[in-house]
Amino acid sequence: MSSSNFNMYAGAFLGTVFVMMSVGILGEAIFHEEDPEQAGFAITVEESSGGGEATADAEPTLEPIGPLLADADVAAGENVFKKCQACHTDDKGGANKVGPNLWGVVNRPVASHEGFKYSSALIAFAEGGTVWDYEHLNAFTHKPKDLVPGTAMGFAGLKKVEDRANLVAYLRTMADTPEPLPSAEAPAEEAAPAAEDATATETPAAEPAAMDQPAEETPAATDAATTEEQPAAEEAPATTEEAAPAEETAPSTEGATQN
Repeated sequence: MSSSNFNMYAGAFLGTVFVMMSVGILGEAIFHEEDPEQAGFAITVEESSGGGEATADAEPTLEPIGPLLADADVAAGENVFKKCQACHTDDKGGANKVGPNLWGVVNRPVASHEGFKYSSALIAFAEGGTVWDYEHLNAFTHKPKDLVPGTAMGFAGLKKVEDRANLVAYLRTMADTPEPLPSAEAPAEEAAPAAEDATATETPAAEPAAMDQPAEETPAATDAATTEEQPAAEEAPATTEEAAPAEETAPSTEGATQN
């Protein structure tokens, strides 16, 4: 290789390096960015006030079916029971399926149907004599796993309280003698505050009547009697003192006689 070719190649290499460095320096000058004081991104989470209250409000309370049972539609409840027929029978002496036969289930002790093998969760729930009363059936048909965690029943539940009331009203008729409907406790509870209000209203009227009685006249009569008795007691010594001079005059009379 001649020296002229070497110089040409070296000049081309150095020229390329110079151009690349120039482009890098120029680009750094144009697009320069300052380094952040702290690496990474700060993630801020807004704390919502009253989050616990919002969670509590989000959980709906279970509506009771007691007030609805008296007017429940038994025919509609029979249609609702069709959702249960894949696992249960409701006729007298009917066979057990995935779930036990439901003839006479209302007020029947939990986990007591003969010939059916219940889950350990339902057996534990039955301890203490728990029965399938109206509100237990209401809660179980709403969400089985909420009432009995670990139960083998995979039914999703009935969201509408009317459907649950109609279903339980239908199951009530599936018995030799239907169980009595729950008594209406709400009117009795409302009557108790009304009676208390009436008593509270009558009590102030009785107090003025008691104030009108001449109860304070008795001490006055006692004072008067005491005042009248005190002069009589004070006059007693005077009578005694008057008797003493009468006794003293007796010797003088005797002296006059002797004389």
